[in-house]
Amino acid sequence: MAEAHLLETYACAPSTERGRGILISGHPKSNSILYCNGRSVLIRYLDEPLHVDVYGEHGYPVTVARYSPNGEWIASADISGIVRIWGTHNGFVLKNEFKVLSGRIDDLQWSPDGLRIVACGDGKGKSLVRAFMWDSGTTVGDFDGHSRRVLSCAFKPTRPFRIATCGEDYLVNVYEGPPFKFKLSHREHSNFVNCVRFSPDGSKFITVSSDKKGLIYDGKTGEKIGELSSEDGHHGSIYAISWSPGGKQVLTVSADRTAKVWEILEDGSSGSVIKTLACSESNAVEDMLVGCLWQNDYLVTVSLGGVINIFSASDLDKTPVTFSGHMKNVSILTVLPTSQRMILSSSYDGIIIKWIQGIGYSGKLERKGNAQIKCLAAVEEEISTSGFDNKVWRIPLRDAECGDAEHVDIGTQPTDLSIALIYPELALVSTESGVVLLNGVKMVSNIELGFTVTACAIAPDGSEAIVGGQNGKLHIFSISENTLKEEVVLEKHRGAITVIRYSPDVSMFASADSNREAVVWDRVSREVKLNNMFFHSARVNCLAWSPSSTMVATGSLDTSVIIYEIGKPASSRITIKNAHLGGVYGLTFTDDFNVVSSGEDACVRVWRLSQE
Repeated sequence: MAEAHLLETYACAPSTERGRGILISGHPKSNSILYCNGRSVLIRYLDEPLHVDVYGEHGYPVTVARYSPNGEWIASADISGIVRIWGTHNGFVLKNEFKVLSGRIDDLQWSPDGLRIVACGDGKGKSLVRAFMWDSGTTVGDFDGHSRRVLSCAFKPTRPFRIATCGEDYLVNVYEGPPFKFKLSHREHSNFVNCVRFSPDGSKFITVSSDKKGLIYDGKTGEKIGELSSEDGHHGSIYAISWSPGGKQVLTVSADRTAKVWEILEDGSSGSVIKTLACSESNAVEDMLVGCLWQNDYLVTVSLGGVINIFSASDLDKTPVTFSGHMKNVSILTVLPTSQRMILSSSYDGIIIKWIQGIGYSGKLERKGNAQIKCLAAVEEEISTSGFDNKVWRIPLRDAECGDAEHVDIGTQPTDLSIALIYPELALVSTESGVVLLNGVKMVSNIELGFTVTACAIAPDGSEAIVGGQNGKLHIFSISENTLKEEVVLEKHRGAITVIRYSPDVSMFASADSNREAVVWDRVSREVKLNNMFFHSARVNCLAWSPSSTMVATGSLDTSVIIYEIGKPASSRITIKNAHLGGVYGLTFTDDFNVVSSGEDACVRVWRLSQE
């Protein structure tokens, strides 16, 4: 066994927040876009959805990232007020890091010559906006005039330079410079002003607000010259605006779940809707639109639920390309037995997403009662889930949707769930104090075990169960007529058992613990088959067997995945370092050459194993 290389990344969706716009920005030359999720900045390529780069060097959740005008550098900012300036040449190179504000940064923009950056957001006192030199961090100007959080800022792209800002105090301010100083202020909006953007030629700028209005200003004088027409206008808060490359049209998105393309008159006196883009048929809250970008021929919109729609600017009637991803820690991965290329992933917020290897995003599984999921297992055309609502659900997979789900309430929170693959109606569910045996959605036995249970597994034929405890012991039970009889207790682990899995050929099982060790056992003799699997530096969260039962992979809080080959010493392992920022929480194999991992960074990755 030699090494593993990254084959595909199924990227997370942008982090969103109800009642707030989010920023996505782009690089016109490469058709790449930037957005943020958690501590990661994602670089995605609109014409190559599986080509993803992830920058994860911020210490706090990132809020905004933008390319410099020449595309050489990226400036990204986080909730602690820090701006990092970095490049993507041969990996990621940090150029500078500056503490810009005392609180969260909501927006930033480069000056057209690439020498200065303006950032705005929240902070103490008057320091809500700051402009600084990109190479030294030296402040260039004084930005009085706002009393509350500043949500958006924009640099006039032509001389004479101007900076426009807007925010929660309903104000739109204009500053001239450099060094920048206050020029004038408008209070024409009657609610939060969410976004301000200059036209590409700098002749105009537009502000959009939660008062459902868009106002047009002269780029040089800062005076108001017109507004977006209320006819066919938005019926909800407008969160973001983006100009077309030619500067004659703009794209807006709103809480009313629509995106609109507007024609702006040459003199800026008004703007009228030329097309309304409905991004969803439903009236769900998660379909509110919170971000947009007009990049070359692409019109990009982002919903509160993290769905990205890409329309064609040259053919607005064309059906958009849609993709999405998880927004939170992806804690569970499984492969549908009937289709090894179909991967199911679940994040702890209860979202289940289908991915097809080689294609990527294939849709979300809609299900009733979207409770947070702790465990998920798939057999044939059905998945079983258990979660924080004390229920175990049996969900048939019919076409793209989940069918009518049945459930059973086991009265306490499940800690693990295992399905007998040969008799899939049989399921073993562990709780903190014992195990529950299910036949379909009927509880056939509820057994208190007298120790704290942390993990469980049931043999494919339903004849045996292995239960792991907080004390590191593995208890093996025979199952007969819905009762469990303890056969043996195995003691080798020195930490709480975190996961137990039978090998596909059922000749072995593997277990792992919070003390960073994994063990492979012979099922018949119950002797250790592969020892010294002690190469993680933190708890092992997950493990998976290859379909041929020749390899076992472990994923850890230490961010790495390790693959061991049965019959070879543990020292001949493959290690994938930094597989997921924040830790690896899900693992599965699609075949003997491809292992899939997921983690705290909300991404799913496919790794190709190359043999010696």
